[in-house]
Amino acid sequence: MRSRPGLAGVLAGALLLAGCGGSDEPEVTGSVVDPPFEVAATPLEDTDGQPFSLADDTDARLTLVFFGYTQCPDVCPLVMQTLTSGLNKLSDAEREQVEVAFVSTDPATDTGPVLRDYLDRFDPTYVGVRGDLDTTAAVAESVGVFVADGEELDSGGYGLDSHSTYVIAVDGNDQAPMFWRQSTSAAQFAHDISTLLGDA
Repeated sequence: MRSRPGLAGVLAGALLLAGCGGSDEPEVTGSVVDPPFEVAATPLEDTDGQPFSLADDTDARLTLVFFGYTQCPDVCPLVMQTLTSGLNKLSDAEREQVEVAFVSTDPATDTGPVLRDYLDRFDPTYVGVRGDLDTTAAVAESVGVFVADGEELDSGGYGLDSHSTYVIAVDGNDQAPMFWRQSTSAAQFAHDISTLLGDA
């Protein structure tokens, strides 16, 4: 089992300090989950065909998880580009502590090579993950994303609507203490991620 500092405590401390300071401005833009979601360890499959669990196989201190599909015409690429721009605002030391996992909600279309090609347009370090829809839906539900509530695609997958296009923060304790909505800006992503990482 991995032994890394959790981020929920860092986030709680930051929010407490903000409250004590009397500021009306939110310390973070993302929505805090209290208690944090417990991320399911059920393995899916990466773009190389190897088992990949959002709980057991994420190596960074902070993993940012997005559920979407490569044929999404608007929201998915917008969120991914904004997130990428936010990550590019981090220091090198911060960026090294963060990884991104894109989980397909359309596995019939999003084969390993298709996912890899799509993610390479944003950042070649991003991990592409896919699995059968029932397994994907179960993993998604563990972090508060409900895949089956999306629009059913002709391929049999699901296109998530604006209420489900969240970026989920997963920490080293396999918990998800925060998520961001699609309206989050690159600067807000960068600020919140820095806050989550704290002084580490």
